Amino acid sequence: MREPRRPPGRRGGRRPLDPARLAAFEVLRAVRVDDAYANLVLPHALAGHGLTGRDAAFATELVSGTLRMRGLYDAVLADCVDRSLAKVEAKVLDALRLGSHQLLSMRVPDHAAISTTVDLVKAKSGAGAGSFANAVLRRVAVRSSTEWVQRLAPADDHERLALAHSHPRWVVDLLAEAVGEAELGDLLAADNAPPRVMLVARPGLSDRTELPGEPTRLSPYGVVLDSGSPAEVPAVAEGRAGVQDEGSQLVALALAQAPLAGPDERWLDLCAGPGGKAALLAALAGQRGAVLVANEAQPHRAGLVRRNGVSVVVAADGRRPPFRPGTFDRVLVDAPCTGLGALRRRPEARWRRAPSAVDELVPLQRELLASALDLVRPGGAVLYATCSPVLAETSGVVEAVLADRPDATLAPVAGAAADVPDSDGPLPGTRQLWPHRHGTDAMFLALLIRREVPDRPARGP
Repeated sequence: MREPRRPPGRRGGRRPLDPARLAAFEVLRAVRVDDAYANLVLPHALAGHGLTGRDAAFATELVSGTLRMRGLYDAVLADCVDRSLAKVEAKVLDALRLGSHQLLSMRVPDHAAISTTVDLVKAKSGAGAGSFANAVLRRVAVRSSTEWVQRLAPADDHERLALAHSHPRWVVDLLAEAVGEAELGDLLAADNAPPRVMLVARPGLSDRTELPGEPTRLSPYGVVLDSGSPAEVPAVAEGRAGVQDEGSQLVALALAQAPLAGPDERWLDLCAGPGGKAALLAALAGQRGAVLVANEAQPHRAGLVRRNGVSVVVAADGRRPPFRPGTFDRVLVDAPCTGLGALRRRPEARWRRAPSAVDELVPLQRELLASALDLVRPGGAVLYATCSPVLAETSGVVEAVLADRPDATLAPVAGAAADVPDSDGPLPGTRQLWPHRHGTDAMFLALLIRREVPDRPARGP
């Protein structure tokens, strides 16, 4: 991406800071200091600096690209700095990463990338820090991104891929286990490709013919937004449509399209925040005369579900919800997970998670799936989904719960999700979506059916 037009310089004084780069710098600081999500902070930063069109796109690429490729850039900077990066002032390091992204991954002339970054460092940390940044970035500019990888990459295959594609090594190992070595490089590359913005028409409230963009291939309700901001689409602004990855749309459809015998009146989304899947499920349920209850453990996320237009929202721990056993006909468990299937959309997530996250989350995932099976009636359907392809979070959880539940059986996922090519999951009948194959987040789907188990006869004396 080419850089936008810079503001004119001031005679007799310091050049004004480029607003796109300043906005990007502020977002990186919020991510680092406040543990903010870049996609939530960025719109406010763009609006605060009056950035639209080409300038907004430039700032967006600065933020997302810098966060995605931070691992590579830190390795390059470590080779160019005469001290540990831990001893470099944090805000200076933020600026150096921004400068490195422009030098190594964008069509920004070297002199512009260096001078604007130096201006930013001088304004935030003083002239001495600016001179330091100038010297470091000139060293960075000596080689291309490919040349830096060749210089720094170790012999180990996974280490090399981790550096080249800027993923933590432990993440590369887990993804390799899930997708296989042959496709690993393609998956890692897809994680670094900017995702397309997808919209979903909520049935009964809108139709995708009124949404601007190309219809999605896999979901009958989605479109790929061709240009502009989703907030400017009337159906989105009015809550009749929303922004939702096609894979997430297929998760909601998989629950709604599961074959079901008996009543079909009460649906539950057990882990509903922030509410995208719940909103689609509520619309689908409404068309059948059913009601969706959205449960979310965190009160502020429950508020987001309400703002997505879901009318029945409960804030409670999904492991101990205030519902009687056997209350619901359909239950969705969109379980909290590592999120390693959505690194395209949450580039900072790869640096926030630790290897211990999997071991910490798996017990919670098992408890939530067991709770869902308690809450669904005999003959009812439970869909277990994660935005992670990690086997411990997907097949591992399902197998462990089934081993403890004689009243549950694994059934083939049906409907639109079942028609996705090359999406066979790690267990028979399950589905696994992939960014590099399907252009979606790496969603895992497993359908479980609760069945009646006759009481065992009492043993004789």
